Amino acid sequence: MTDTPTSRGAVVAAWLVHVYTAAGVALALLIVMAAWHGDTVRALWLGLAALVVDGTDGMLARRLRVKRVVPWFDGAMLDNIVDYLTYAFVPMVLLWSTGYLGTGTSATVLGIIPLMASAYQFCRVDAKTEDHLFLGFPSYWNIVAFYVIVLNLPPATVTVLLLVCAVLVFVPVGYVYPSRTTTLRTLTLVLTAVWLLSYAVLLREVPSPSDTWLVVSVAYVVYYVALSIWLTARRGRQPALS
Repeated sequence: MTDTPTSRGAVVAAWLVHVYTAAGVALALLIVMAAWHGDTVRALWLGLAALVVDGTDGMLARRLRVKRVVPWFDGAMLDNIVDYLTYAFVPMVLLWSTGYLGTGTSATVLGIIPLMASAYQFCRVDAKTEDHLFLGFPSYWNIVAFYVIVLNLPPATVTVLLLVCAVLVFVPVGYVYPSRTTTLRTLTLVLTAVWLLSYAVLLREVPSPSDTWLVVSVAYVVYYVALSIWLTARRGRQPALS
C-alpha cells in the first residue's frame, strides 16, 4: 500500500506559509533601514507587522499540515532565524540607534548581552516545553524596545531592564506561548489581540501616549507574567502529586 499523494494545492499552500514566515526577514531589514534613517515610529510599526506574522504563521502551518506536506524543509529552523532577527537583533539595533543604550563602549556591551543570551536560548532543545511554554525569558526584546521608546525611558533604567531580562533567560520559569499554551488559551488569545490593538494606538499617540491605553497595555503584561508564574508553580507541584 502506498501513501496517498499530496495534492498540488496542498504543496502550494504549504510553500505560501513558508514564504509568509520568511517575510519576517524582509521586515527585519526594513526596520533596520527605518532605524538608520531615524524613523523610529515607522520601525515600530514594522515591528508590529512582524509580531502579527509570527503570531499567525505557526497556526497556519499546523492548520495546513505544512510539516507533513513538505517534510524535507525545516520550517521551525526558518521560524527561529526570523525570530532571532526580529525579536533580538533588530530591537538592539533600534535601541542603539536611538541612543537608549547610552554611548561608547558601554552601549555596545549592553547591546551585545541580550544577543548572546538569546543566542543561547535559541539553541536550547528544551526552549519550548512539551506543555507549550517558553523556558526562560522568551527573548521578547522587541516588546522591551517598544516600551522603552513609547515611555521614553532613561538609559539607566534601560540598562537595568535589559540586564534583568538577560538574566531571566537563564531562570527556568515557563512563559506562556500565547497561540499554543492550552490553559486559558481563548482568554489569552483575546487579551493578546487587545494588546496588539493597544500597541497600535499607543504608537499613533507617540510622543504623548494616553494613560488609559498604557494601563490596558501594561495590564496584559501583568496578566502574562502572572499566568506564566502560576503555570510554572503548577508544573513544579505535579511530580509530587503523581
